[in-house]
Amino acid sequence: MTQLVIASNNPGKIKEIKTLLAPFQVDVVSLKDLGLAIDVPETGTTFQENAQLKAEAIAARTGQWTLADDSGLCVDALGGEPGVYSARYSGPEKDDTRNIDKLLGKMAELPDAKRNAFFTCVLALSHPGKPTHFAEGRCDGRITRERHGESGFGYDPVFLIVDRGETFAEMGSEAKNAISHRARALRQLAAHWKVWTGEDE
Repeated sequence: MTQLVIASNNPGKIKEIKTLLAPFQVDVVSLKDLGLAIDVPETGTTFQENAQLKAEAIAARTGQWTLADDSGLCVDALGGEPGVYSARYSGPEKDDTRNIDKLLGKMAELPDAKRNAFFTCVLALSHPGKPTHFAEGRCDGRITRERHGESGFGYDPVFLIVDRGETFAEMGSEAKNAISHRARALRQLAAHWKVWTGEDE
């Protein structure tokens, strides 16, 4: 069974990956499972660069297939902000409340027609001595004027899925995971899994 190291200790993310890759009998483990405490600096200027940095660094450390992601919120009217700085938009503390406050403050005067945004996720799959592969997912929505909902994390309370009339934080994890940027990237990864890992050879 192929072991896949997830460059994260987020249990929800690990569970989601396990579910989508279940047909391929993958042994998904976290850094914590391996007793590793690695913090790879995200010095890239794009989501792909940051995902690649994390995946390749941890693959080199473990010698195993490693999956890393970099994801964030991009607002059209703000020139793509917060983008790769989504988690630390209001400072290095990575405070969700302050990040949302800053975002809503910068968008306070914008009409609904100019509040379009999207979440994006880039996954990087790496193994020492092999090329790194990428999968990407995107989910479009609109930024609300105030928080709605209690579930989720990050910008979920202000990210509205227009055709559903709900924010990510209102719809709950199961519904969110069916349409989210990360789920779409993971489905793309799953579709290429055997080719990228050489299991079909």
